[in-house]
Amino acid sequence: MATEQQEHLKIEQLNHEAPDAQEVAAGRERENLEGWIPALASNAETKDALEKAFDYRGDVTLTLRSGEAVEGYIFDRKQGAALTDSLVRIIPSKGEQRTRRSIPYADIAALNFSGRDTAAGRTFEAWVKKYLEKKNAGEKNIQIEPEKLD
Repeated sequence: MATEQQEHLKIEQLNHEAPDAQEVAAGRERENLEGWIPALASNAETKDALEKAFDYRGDVTLTLRSGEAVEGYIFDRKQGAALTDSLVRIIPSKGEQRTRRSIPYADIAALNFSGRDTAAGRTFEAWVKKYLEKKNAGEKNIQIEPEKLD
């Protein structure tokens, strides 16, 4: 998990490099957020957690101050100066109403990374490792096949 200072230094480094050099810059590390329930004690923690929820490749559960729980995929967000000016847009995964919803940050009491991260462990390096294991085991006609998402 990268700290704020590490993220800031990465961004500063990219700001001082030529665009051609940025194409080969190292990517961001993916955090294992599955099952994480962040503390939303301050405005900064709330904004940071919801930013990570936007980057998350699975469902999250938002518990609203009204007591309602909304589970779904966050597909968009708008950050303003204050929590009342910021909102997330979510596609609910359960219930009769599966229409997109906009929820202000100020209405969110709790956040839970409840869904499975569908892309976890599905890197090219992981595929190469599996391919080499099959090849070393003597398998023939090894093909690229997508993994089942369950």
